[in-house]
Amino acid sequence: METVFLLKRNSRGYRSASKPSNTWRMKTEKGEQEEPDSVLLRGIFKLGKISHDVLLTSNSVSWTPITPDNPTGERGSERGSARVWLRDVFAVKVKRRRAAGQQTGGVVLGLCLFCSRRTGNTLQEVKVHLLNTSLSLCHTWVTHLKQLLTVLPRPRQLKVFINPGSHKKQSVLIYREHIAPLFRMADIHTDITITERKGHILSVVKECSLTQYDGVVCVGGDGTVAELAHALVLRAQLDSQRDPDSDLNPVQATLPLGIIPAGHLQQVDMCSFFSLGRLVTFGFSAMFGFGGRSLALAERKRWMPPPQRRDYALAKTMASLRSLHTNTLTQRCHCLSLDQRNVSCLFFLQIKLTCQENGVSWETKHGVFLSISIMAIPSLSPHAPRGLAPNTRLTNGSAELITVGNASRSEFIKHLKRYNSQDEQSCLSFVETRSVTAVKLRPHGMVSCPGEGEEEATPSDQSESSFPWNIDGELVEMAHEVVVRVHPRLISLYGDEVEKVDSPMVSCSCI
Repeated sequence: METVFLLKRNSRGYRSASKPSNTWRMKTEKGEQEEPDSVLLRGIFKLGKISHDVLLTSNSVSWTPITPDNPTGERGSERGSARVWLRDVFAVKVKRRRAAGQQTGGVVLGLCLFCSRRTGNTLQEVKVHLLNTSLSLCHTWVTHLKQLLTVLPRPRQLKVFINPGSHKKQSVLIYREHIAPLFRMADIHTDITITERKGHILSVVKECSLTQYDGVVCVGGDGTVAELAHALVLRAQLDSQRDPDSDLNPVQATLPLGIIPAGHLQQVDMCSFFSLGRLVTFGFSAMFGFGGRSLALAERKRWMPPPQRRDYALAKTMASLRSLHTNTLTQRCHCLSLDQRNVSCLFFLQIKLTCQENGVSWETKHGVFLSISIMAIPSLSPHAPRGLAPNTRLTNGSAELITVGNASRSEFIKHLKRYNSQDEQSCLSFVETRSVTAVKLRPHGMVSCPGEGEEEATPSDQSESSFPWNIDGELVEMAHEVVVRVHPRLISLYGDEVEKVDSPMVSCSCI
């Protein structure tokens, strides 16, 4: 049974014994009208120097200033009114004034709501100070606010992985100073593992009991995120007694993945990468050709600082730019376009039917390419604010295949620069983009990345050489045909939901 506190004004600044009117409505951030909700608590608090009539309902805290023209704080006008949704509140504390060096106790000043507010694609911490010196009033409000926050779908126990080598080897310090205090304030318990080597996350996830956790959080770079995402999906297959090498329909990971929980869950598509009939890894995106070769060269210069290593590898790979002979087999795909109509997304220069898998046709394209990218997510970055694949979505069940054909060095540089601008890649004749559900890529040219003073491999060496792939920022060497399949909603991430927009300039707050 829902408990309703009936309030009236008394000497301590709050109300009891009479039922307040709650027939008023307040506009939400999206301009919608919110239906009235039962008032649980009502009190008088100061925000700044002005007294406000504050209401607590099951999903929000709202307040209206008490002014000379509105001495009773009635809701006839919304001027100066504001509201905080409980879904955006991650902690509530009693606010006190303490002397220097005093750790406990102190004079009660009121209560403080710690909230998150979206600004563009980022979340900012916002504090709402509700001032009232009544100890019993503040404790009553804090108690009921904590009870309401407890029933929200939020994690209470998290497994945390920290890569000590990331963020210029400051990740442990960053966690202790910035992330851990947020978890403590939100009453989230953590079990921390500091990784010691590549593959450490996978070994821990395979062996630990995941049922005791509500989610998994990692502090690290792209490689840490990619390894943890792969580990969670692979663990789900093992728990379901499925063979990852033969089952083409993997089950969804049981635990969500994130950095700092935001209270919401966003499901995301992932890809599986197979070679020689065996699972290589699960991932979100992959680059073959220029992206793979530049990463392979950067990995040879690990002694350099990351920015210099990246710039050196890009310049060196650009200087030795060459095209790659491949066969690309693309599975037929029908995806939801921006105008919400189902349309076929296949278009080729050379097409022929080669085989069938599960009754679905494959089309073959023989070509010479400088770069091939397969993106199941937009892949936003400071160098590509619209994303490497701005037209893909997180949960549409398909990936964006971007093929860059044979072009001059200046044309290829023009293609790269467009990622940092508003220009569309489709305007370039040698760049093709399409939505796919699966891709088979069979290399026929040389892609080995030479070091300084080293010679490029020759076609006769192909059977002995491996081909560098950039999968979620990690170097993966594969020497044979690679099959990439998109699996819808394979993992959940902590983060806000992606807004539905009609413009291809969509932004993603999750990845």
